[in-house]
Amino acid sequence: MVHSLAYHQELKMVFQIQISRFTTSNVIWTESYSTTVKGNQVLRWSWESELPLECATHFVRVRSMVDDARIPEPKFWSNWSRWEEADAQNSLGQDLLFLFPKDKLVEEGSDVTICYTSRNPQHNISCYLEGAQIHGKQLDPRVSAFELKNVSFIRRTGTNIFCEDPGVAMKGTVLFVSKILEEPKDFSCETQDFKNLNCTWDPGSDTALPKQPSQSYTLFESFSGKKILCEHRNFCNWQVAQDSQEMYNFTLVAENYLRKRSVNILFNLTHRVHPMIPYNLFFKNISATNATVTWKVHSAGNYSTLLCQLELFGEGKVIQQQNVSVKVNGEYLFNELEPDTKYVAQVRCAYADHFWKWSEPISQKFNTPEAAPSEALDVWRNVRLVSGHPTVNLFWKPLSKSHANGKILFYKVIVENLDNPSGLEDLSIPAPANSTELPLDWGSYQIHVTAHNSVGASPASVIVISGDSENREVEEGRVNGTEDGFSMSWKPQARDTVGYIVEWCDRPQDLPCDPQWKNVGPNTTSTVISSDTFRPGVRYNFRIYGISTDWTAHLLERKTGYVEELAPSDNPRVVTSNLTSHSFTLSWKDYSTEPQPGFIQGYYLYLKSKAGEQCLPGFKKTGLLTGDSVCCKHRIDDPEQKTFVVENLQPESIYEFLVTPYTSAGEGPLGAFTKVTTPDEYSHILIRILLPMIFCVLLIMIVCYLKSQWLKEKCYPDIPDPYKSSVLSVIKSKENPHLTIMNVNDCVPDAIEVLNKPEGSKKQFVDARKSLTEAEFTKPTYLYLLPTEKNYPGSGPCICFENFTYNQAASGSGSCGPFPVTPQVPPGQPGPLTSPGNLLKALEKNYMSSLGEIPAGEASLNYVSQLASPMSGDKDNLPTNPPEPALCSEYKMQMAIPLGLASPPPSEKSRLSSPTFLDQGEHHR
Repeated sequence: MVHSLAYHQELKMVFQIQISRFTTSNVIWTESYSTTVKGNQVLRWSWESELPLECATHFVRVRSMVDDARIPEPKFWSNWSRWEEADAQNSLGQDLLFLFPKDKLVEEGSDVTICYTSRNPQHNISCYLEGAQIHGKQLDPRVSAFELKNVSFIRRTGTNIFCEDPGVAMKGTVLFVSKILEEPKDFSCETQDFKNLNCTWDPGSDTALPKQPSQSYTLFESFSGKKILCEHRNFCNWQVAQDSQEMYNFTLVAENYLRKRSVNILFNLTHRVHPMIPYNLFFKNISATNATVTWKVHSAGNYSTLLCQLELFGEGKVIQQQNVSVKVNGEYLFNELEPDTKYVAQVRCAYADHFWKWSEPISQKFNTPEAAPSEALDVWRNVRLVSGHPTVNLFWKPLSKSHANGKILFYKVIVENLDNPSGLEDLSIPAPANSTELPLDWGSYQIHVTAHNSVGASPASVIVISGDSENREVEEGRVNGTEDGFSMSWKPQARDTVGYIVEWCDRPQDLPCDPQWKNVGPNTTSTVISSDTFRPGVRYNFRIYGISTDWTAHLLERKTGYVEELAPSDNPRVVTSNLTSHSFTLSWKDYSTEPQPGFIQGYYLYLKSKAGEQCLPGFKKTGLLTGDSVCCKHRIDDPEQKTFVVENLQPESIYEFLVTPYTSAGEGPLGAFTKVTTPDEYSHILIRILLPMIFCVLLIMIVCYLKSQWLKEKCYPDIPDPYKSSVLSVIKSKENPHLTIMNVNDCVPDAIEVLNKPEGSKKQFVDARKSLTEAEFTKPTYLYLLPTEKNYPGSGPCICFENFTYNQAASGSGSCGPFPVTPQVPPGQPGPLTSPGNLLKALEKNYMSSLGEIPAGEASLNYVSQLASPMSGDKDNLPTNPPEPALCSEYKMQMAIPLGLASPPPSEKSRLSSPTFLDQGEHHR
């Protein structure tokens, strides 16, 4: 309270205020406060401590000074008042632990100080913020403080803080953090009927908490001085004064427990008119291309002229827009519409004098009816031979919606034979087909194609098929493609050309492919062909036709190319031939250059050889890592050259090769190499010698095989089987019960009769059928084959075999008789040959010696059975007491044995005394 001033006297004074904490000497705050005072006036000043007052004792004192211009100098401060103590701890109660502040409300981003006070300074107290321990500063033995910086909003129910003295006490508090109150945004006011103003704004975040309600909004108009509390957070209605007030100044105040925010606007009422939505929108007189729309608007009193905007939407886009001035009723004609199309008309209005805002729009849908197609079809054809007759595949592109003017029901195709005008063929093809096949005879035809809907037909498309223009051959050129497609040009044609057509296939790998074509005007000789289906590495072929005035197409040029060339994906299969010691030939003639991902420009030949060798002429060393080999590379620039001779090689060396094609994009994959080993330098000479020899041997073997039967008959005639001989019937007819065919085990060796011709005699018989008595011979010499058994019974039945081949010079060969066998060994012999081995050695020795002693043809051999009788010429040399003669049978002998095989020519005296013994197991058949 200010004293010593007259009751009505006013002075301007300055007051200095000091605040201390815990002790009067600990001054924490000094502030000067200026104000105008009167006598005995009570002044108020407030200060908020960052530390809750409950946690410490505070002291305050004041002094003053007159700061009025009416008071002359000097100016001086008064004395300080005494310290006034503010101690809240006296009212805390008897608890051992206290935590402050209690349920404090702060704004997000503020700094807050939390403190606790304890009755027991020696205890260990811990504090936690949302479960996380926090550490503060001890202000005195019983008080500690925690400073929380930039606190954030966690939840509407607040942030939890508690402190505990284990085993003694625990206290907690809730810190309510409010979102910052925002200034209202987009504050605006408008009227629709000049009776009410509707003010709207964006309130921002809601600051409502359990400790604090949502912010409130107050609308104040300064010209009228009226003020209303808004019931809603984002809008408020204001009633327009009836005194024709046009200017308004509104202030919008947002307020909560922590702060206030305000915005204001100033406007003229006639400039803030927002008309109501139009109504009664209708269509009338709808045709294929026109429609009339009508609507109504709400009256706005004296300000009744409105500007209405009409918009026509087709397929989601605005295609027409028009503004119309309207007072009550509006009307507008839409023209240039498309038949059979869905449209949406939309109308909205605004105040015509001072545009502020469009009203909410009103819209309505309508459809236009169909009309006959307005454009001719784009037609093309493909002529091919089927079973020797021309067949035309006719194609056409569907009309666009703007040209079809309705749903196409069918296509009509009329085929006219130009050689026979009376012959017409009329075809109806249901939609949505876009092609047909026409088998035709040889000749020229004119084809008309039209599209039909429910209203009518399109203009006819005409195309002429002429057999002469279909077989023209032209050279093929290359064209380079880009990402945008193929850019191509051609030579201009004569004046009678009415246009050009470029034909291609989007997917040339499909057979048959779906042809695509593009029409170009007569004055254009270039175009760009683009398609979403074009792919890198695919070869596309183009044919350019000229269309004459009689609608006949003539092939002008052929072009081929790639949108983007790629490297080959595979390598050719290479065949090796003509391998020599110094060269070999590589061939890949089966490799086709057509279905490749790029134009084949040539080939690379890789050749590996052992380390240390230099590259062959025409080869260059590559950087290809090949271990201990040298890799060289040769380039072949001609794509049609599919053979290569690798020369200047080393004999008996190993080489590896690989052939890869290349395009402008790169070469084929580096796959596996193929090994080739060159032969010895002289091996080809041996081959030239051995091959003819082998051929000759094979030829001889083949001839011998084909003549084997003839050789067998000449050199090795078959020996007849006694079991199958007719002699048995002879023996049987003589009724000799003792005669039978010998068993092999009971076989008794027979004697061999050797006949020698005198040296002086040179005569030989050629024909075995001639009489043997015509030749002169000495007495026969006998070689006896006797059994080796000791108790041989002597003579027995005999069988006599006679053959002129074996005994060509014998006399009396037709007779046989008993033949004595003397088993004594002659004095001139070393002893009997009792074993087959000794016998064979003796025979071989005698045979080999006799070959050189006896001339060919001078000796013959006669085989005589033991049952045979001696020949007539030898009877004097036989023993005087011969055994009883037995009945003999005759066999034609089948095998001629050289004389030397039996024994050398013996003397006449030793013929009967020189027997040769065979083992009983050796039998002659």
